[in-house]
Amino acid sequence: MSAAVSSPGRFARAAAIVALAMVGGCTLGPDFLRPDLPTAKRYSGEERTLADASSAGETEKQQHVVTGGKLPAEWWDLFRSGQLKDLLALAIDGNRNLAAARATLAQAQEAAYQSGAARLPTAQVGAGAGRQHTSGAATPYDQPGTTSNVFSVGPSVSYNFDLFGGAARDSEKQRALAEYQEYQLAGAYLSITGNAVLQAVQVASVRGQLKAVEELIGQDEQNLASVEKLFRMQEATRIDVESARSQLATDRTQLPPLRQTLAETRHALAVLVGKAPADWTPPDFELDEFTLPQELPLSVPSELVRQRPDVLAAEAQLHAATAQVGIATAALYPNISLSAGMGQQALSPATLFSGPAAIWNVANSLTAPIFNWGGLEAQRRASERGLEASLATYQHTVLTSFAQVADLLEALSHDTELLEAQRLAVASTSSSVKLTRTAFAMGDARLIQVLDAERLNQQARLGYIRTRAQRLADTARLFAAVGGAWADWRERELKAPATVIVRK
Repeated sequence: MSAAVSSPGRFARAAAIVALAMVGGCTLGPDFLRPDLPTAKRYSGEERTLADASSAGETEKQQHVVTGGKLPAEWWDLFRSGQLKDLLALAIDGNRNLAAARATLAQAQEAAYQSGAARLPTAQVGAGAGRQHTSGAATPYDQPGTTSNVFSVGPSVSYNFDLFGGAARDSEKQRALAEYQEYQLAGAYLSITGNAVLQAVQVASVRGQLKAVEELIGQDEQNLASVEKLFRMQEATRIDVESARSQLATDRTQLPPLRQTLAETRHALAVLVGKAPADWTPPDFELDEFTLPQELPLSVPSELVRQRPDVLAAEAQLHAATAQVGIATAALYPNISLSAGMGQQALSPATLFSGPAAIWNVANSLTAPIFNWGGLEAQRRASERGLEASLATYQHTVLTSFAQVADLLEALSHDTELLEAQRLAVASTSSSVKLTRTAFAMGDARLIQVLDAERLNQQARLGYIRTRAQRLADTARLFAAVGGAWADWRERELKAPATVIVRK
């Protein structure tokens, strides 16, 4: 009976030792510090207001950078297209890459929780029943062996002291990797929403080009009919007829590539919203339905590194690499673990919970590296080189993000210049077409002059359509490059009630 009374007290003392060990260890390796914010105030040495690129007689809409401005969470609403808004809602809800990123994040979060739980004492209960035979030769009097049943039940507790912080650094590393997956999800959101806008603009651009080419082909057909009539009247030559027919055939060759591009863009949009191309058709976007945002909110460089997902993901990887140095350093030092258990053991279930059936055990173990041919030291040095690589990757990501924003600011400025030049080219070539057609009808110009004027007008019209689309696309790219207000979206998503989607 005395053993049954004293064993709980010893078990409590073992638990107290565990509790003291939990607060007595140290954590080796460097502590992670977020990199300093960049001191740059501008994105390029020649940064300027976009309106500065305009000419005095410009009629195209101007765009102005608003430094320190904040994008709305649904920044595509700035284009004021109801069809675009509906498309983005479908993409966010149905995109499979975004769903995969959500699941990968949840997986990383569970791994981080599991790593944190491994640092705490673990308790379990066990029960067993068996039959055993003891050897008679092992007794002092060489008695015959005995066969009996054995029953046992009871809890046990174990704990790793983590004296040098290896487990703590591993938990820190897993949390950093979970943060990395959080920013990967944000990056997927930005990529999907940005691509959806770009593909919608592409649909509008290609449809506009198709319309312009079809109108030109209609003019070619009229030209050919007119020339053939003149040829029959002996007022035009066979060369004139063949020139008109050649122009018609050449212009018709532009239709198949444009139609293929339109089909591919529509198929890409279907995939973006999580649909098969045969099951869903995107809207027929028109360039005129998009409003060009005139104010462009732009974060300063020091803010950009705190909101771009790719920079934050690189920072999270730097954090994980820092923790890995601590893990490798702790592996050079001893590790102590403690286990304790108590329970009941008897030869029959009837006596299993009697006083004499009580059992207990307390055990500890120590493992320490003595000689491993320098393998652990090499592991630590490798982790330090990995940390250096992660730092360089982070710095490169920051520089790349600045260059991307600078490129887009320059692109928008040049888009403004080019669009105005294209508008003037359309006006000039349209006037030239009218004049040459009139002159041809009066016999003062040859057909080749009409065809040349129409060709120039066609190039100007197509260039104007493409430049309008490019200006819209570069604006969308800039909004995505500055972070796209993904944090607002993520906050709303976390507050939304969880839903389980079952797809048949």
